Amino acid sequence: MVKYRVSIDIGGTFTDLVALNEESGEILNIKVPSTPREPAKAVIRTFREFLRKTSDAEVSVIIHATTIATNALLGQLNLELPKTALITTKGFRDIIEIGRQRRHELYNLFIQEPRTLIPRRLRFGVEERIGPKGEILTPLNKTQVKSLVQQLGRENIKTVAVALLFSYINPKHEREIGEMLKKSLPKIYVSLSSEIAPEYREYERTSTAVVNAVLTPIVSSYLNDLQRKIRRLGVKAPLCVMQSDGGIATKSIVSKKPVSMVESGPAAGVIASAFYGKLLGIGNILSFDMGGTTAKAGAIKEATPEVVSEYEVAGKVHSGRIVKGSGYPVRHPFIDLAECSAGGGTIAWVDEGKALQVGPISAGAEPGPACYGKGGKQPTVTDANVVLGRLNPRYVLGGEMKIYPELSEKAISKEICEKIRLELTEAAAGIIKIANSAMAKILRIVSVERGHDPRDFVLMCFGGAGPMHGCALAEELKITEIIVPNNPGLFSAYGLLAADFRNNLIKAVMKLMDEVNVKKIEAVFQRLELKGAKLLEKQHVPKVNMRFIRQMDLRYFGQSYELTIPTSKPLTKEVLKQAVESFHKKHMAIYGYAVKDELVELVNVKLVAVGLIEKPKLKEQPLHREKPPKEAITAKRKVFFEQNNDYNETPIYRREKLKIGNVINGPAVIEQYDATTVVYPDWMASVDRYGNIILSLRNRGN
Repeated sequence: MVKYRVSIDIGGTFTDLVALNEESGEILNIKVPSTPREPAKAVIRTFREFLRKTSDAEVSVIIHATTIATNALLGQLNLELPKTALITTKGFRDIIEIGRQRRHELYNLFIQEPRTLIPRRLRFGVEERIGPKGEILTPLNKTQVKSLVQQLGRENIKTVAVALLFSYINPKHEREIGEMLKKSLPKIYVSLSSEIAPEYREYERTSTAVVNAVLTPIVSSYLNDLQRKIRRLGVKAPLCVMQSDGGIATKSIVSKKPVSMVESGPAAGVIASAFYGKLLGIGNILSFDMGGTTAKAGAIKEATPEVVSEYEVAGKVHSGRIVKGSGYPVRHPFIDLAECSAGGGTIAWVDEGKALQVGPISAGAEPGPACYGKGGKQPTVTDANVVLGRLNPRYVLGGEMKIYPELSEKAISKEICEKIRLELTEAAAGIIKIANSAMAKILRIVSVERGHDPRDFVLMCFGGAGPMHGCALAEELKITEIIVPNNPGLFSAYGLLAADFRNNLIKAVMKLMDEVNVKKIEAVFQRLELKGAKLLEKQHVPKVNMRFIRQMDLRYFGQSYELTIPTSKPLTKEVLKQAVESFHKKHMAIYGYAVKDELVELVNVKLVAVGLIEKPKLKEQPLHREKPPKEAITAKRKVFFEQNNDYNETPIYRREKLKIGNVINGPAVIEQYDATTVVYPDWMASVDRYGNIILSLRNRGN
């Protein structure tokens, strides 16, 4: 039997399956429309298609990326939130409602706050108190807890969050409450803040525990149900899930800590970009993923994806940025992503002021863009690309999916042209220009706003629509090189195959660096390493594949935010000194200043326990610079390019017929099963030794 590693990524429009033949290294790709109300339905459909194509297949592992957690918090149908309770220190049950008193719309008198995940009547305070140094000031009132547990049983509570004061220093009382809950109510889910987010900032820690508690029944049920359905197909392989930090974990671990996979899907594309970067010897990459619903950007600096320690789940996005106070704060490592509503299915419309707008509403998979012929009447970015000649009506998904250009023309004419008196081409070009502007902005957020110059980066374009817009975005940011991978429409699913196991551990310290005891902090690191090794062992990672990455959260004394700085092993006074210097440099790069004579505080000690997996092996072939074979050109058609403000007679290439080393001068269009690459007039495309398309400016000096 042939062994396969299988990855499945659920997107807003399509669900992708990528299967890696572990012996030959060959890749099998399957793409089907997503089923938003029943996401598992599309997953099973892709699996059936995979099994049909590989009768002798044996699956060794399944790696899954899903947005079910985010969708549940956004209020998606069929994902009703379970009845949840919160137990806090007496007098602090309203903390999740008080929050930081941050208004996400300062001048809106009718502002809508995020819905409270737990109503006040199901938030309970218990008598206990632990001090800031971990000392027990008031013992836990166990009699009160017993009475509360009985009440929760009568209320038919499904899941409970426990968040007590200073439990990140001393978790004793939280653990006692957790044991009492599990003993009396064995079917209940319990989330302890000291296990989910053991760090200071009481509101954020409580919010993280609450989000985890709310998601646990939903995610556990979904993953268990998905595994059962896959096993009914005869596949017994273990199920792993992509986490928000770009690592994977087994189903059992993610089910207990679903807060770790809130941004599961978007992270996979950045991991794939980092993997390709290492393969090609490129350290700095801007990852650009344009799918059917949204576009996402991330940054890889010196071969390492940029990571942030906090995220607002289900928050509003404004100009690519998550609006503080609009969602639910979660303290957990997340791949640093900026996102905008500029996917292929994003709807274009005319506002009351007769101005053309694009987004934020998407046509999604159902009904989809007007050209899909599934009942969609609103014009989308995809419809604009059809009108501009960039999409082949007869070759989407290799010809399996029919496109109706006349429906695109009708939708744009009726909803745009008739309302603001634009010609059809002007309207379509305007839609693309507005979408490109929004996408360029998110690329600037993850580069310029993070202290990086985009001109020092290579742009990695993927997603079903990404390669169509790559040249325009690169010109906007003055980037001179673009990489379009072999299967851009399935690239995020491919990234799942390149992800390592990853577990994040943290211990709060809160000490000035001058007062830090090196031996004590080294002992903390060693305890975290022991705990991380046990977690990796549970996921069947051999010791030889275990790696431990040490980090510290540092800040200037009195600051309310910190920066994560890598550190080495073993910890010495010299290593601490180097960490402080690195902190000053990073602070300067991000905020434009550093105060070297200011006291620096060690907030948290962190450890990333990594379980290395064998990476996919790409076939490397010798380069032969030559013109593409004649059979690679399948047709010529008129394609609109902004530079000329007109349609150009443009050669259309079939990607699978191109050979290693082929060079194409723009303008050109390169079509394949899962994506279309548009080569602008000033650009050239070449096929590298791995089969990637490398786009580069012909006149780099301009």
